[in-house]
Amino acid sequence: MKNEATKPAETKWRHRLYEVIFEAETVAGKTFDVILLIMIILSVAVVILESVKSLRDDYGKLLLGAEWAFTIIFTVEYVLRLISVRRPLRYAKSFFGVIDLLAIIPTYASLFLPGLQYLLAIRILRLLRVFRILKLAEYVGEARVITSALRASAKKISVFLLGVLTLVTIIGSIMYVIEGEQHGFNDIPTSIYWAIVTLTTVGYGDLSPQTPLGKAFASLVMIMGYAIIAVPTGIVTVELSRSHSKISTQVCPECHAQDHDADAVFCKYCATHL
Repeated sequence: MKNEATKPAETKWRHRLYEVIFEAETVAGKTFDVILLIMIILSVAVVILESVKSLRDDYGKLLLGAEWAFTIIFTVEYVLRLISVRRPLRYAKSFFGVIDLLAIIPTYASLFLPGLQYLLAIRILRLLRVFRILKLAEYVGEARVITSALRASAKKISVFLLGVLTLVTIIGSIMYVIEGEQHGFNDIPTSIYWAIVTLTTVGYGDLSPQTPLGKAFASLVMIMGYAIIAVPTGIVTVELSRSHSKISTQVCPECHAQDHDADAVFCKYCATHL
């Protein structure tokens, strides 16, 4: 009986906590999120400044203290997020859940492996929430369109990359035969590296053909590179033109899914009322 009496109060408390932490529609929720974004920016700035030797020598203790303070705050925030949701494990495995966890692990890991704290720069990924927090739904929508296009293009691009991998292997082998070890092409893997650098038009210049035949072949590879680079761009562009829809900033309280349609009443993933 005692549990039944306390259950409504507990549910109400968790629901209120959820609204503050996850929803950007209320004043309290938006205030929480804006403060969180400011702290994320400051924490990333601390990590960046700490990597500067002169600043680390002069203000090392201050920067370290600030880093630990931010980490503790983000740890408490992460725990509160797990407490407020209905399914903590599902949130922990979600995109933002993983990012939130990765934002605090490096500091604790640095106790055993010094230097890992600089990986805290990954906290900047948490700023992706700014689009939902500031109700920039159109930007979230564009991001979803790009993500969907990349996902739809994955198989085609995979086939394309396999073809490119085959091509650079052939090109590298041919260049190894043409130039040989006397001109710096010591082995086929090195020649393949040259083929990748040349085909992608990067051109580091650390390795270049010396013979007339090698230069002629390299010129052909460079021209080929321009044509090849345009292929994945065209594939993604086609997919981008196929879909566009307005979405809301609403987060599902059950599965924590986002990117719902603007007029959605129920979550399209788990059917929970929004």
